Amino acid sequence: LSCSAFNSFRFLIKGGLAGAAVYVAYDQGLLGSGIEGAEALKKAQETLPPAIQEWTNYLGWEVRAAQLPSTPKIDFSLSNSWNKGVHTVMSALSVAPTRACEYTAEGWKYVKDLVK
Repeated sequence: LSCSAFNSFRFLIKGGLAGAAVYVAYDQGLLGSGIEGAEALKKAQETLPPAIQEWTNYLGWEVRAAQLPSTPKIDFSLSNSWNKGVHTVMSALSVAPTRACEYTAEGWKYVKDLVK
């Protein structure tokens, strides 16, 4: 394989993986509302440890429950975090024209003081 063919093949693989990741996220409800995302996270926390145990049994690895790390406890509301971020962005956008005028006036004053 030439270098350009290899790079093209690598790009196609990365694109396919990215597309698959977006599809899985959409299919599981992670791209929906905050409530749907929180439900999907809870479902993943419940199904991940049994799935790991099933795969280790399938591969013939002996894994004791004590060897597996416990599932991390996440105590935050995804919808509240999203709403807080939206409020912060909207607040910044609402004061942006006023701040731009203030900064412009300060900049002109600074330039005038330098010219004197």
